[in-house]
Order: sequence, then C-alpha cells, then structure tokens
Amino acid sequence: MEPRVIDNPEELRYELWLGTKLAGEIRYTREEDGTVVLVHTEVDPSYKGEGLGNVLVQGALDDLRERGLEYRVVCPFVTAYLRRHPQS
Repeated sequence: MEPRVIDNPEELRYELWLGTKLAGEIRYTREEDGTVVLVHTEVDPSYKGEGLGNVLVQGALDDLRERGLEYRVVCPFVTAYLRRHPQS
C-alpha cells in the first residue's frame, strides 16, 4: 500500500493513510495571521521502524509549501526531521 498524506482542516491535522487505515497524524494549530503551527506528530506504534513518520512530515511540508502557507514548528519530531533533512 502506498502511503497518502492529506490535510484534514476540520480536525486540524495532517493524516497518514495506508489504504483505509489511519496510520499517523501531525496535529497543528493556526495563528491569527494564518501561520500553521506543527504541534505534535504521532504514528501508530505497530508501524514502528518503517519510516512512516518521515513520510508524514515530508508530505505535510510539501503540502504547506505547495499552497504557499507559512508554518512554524514546535513538534520535536518535525524539528529533528528538519535537522536530518535540511533540504526539506
């Protein structure tokens, strides 16, 4: 199954889907100026070690950039990802 990352603005989260299973999410908030604040990343523990957290972060960042949205990171996992992948 190919993972899909989608924005679910009603729930204020990016979702990682594997088929019909929600495998992970990045929770976010929105500031008054529209900036998206990435707050918390979580992946179902049954997928530990499969790199899905990285897929989720990259998908969210790609979406934010494609839509021209400003973002700020407070999530430690996303911060660590950006340190490991400065080109992202």
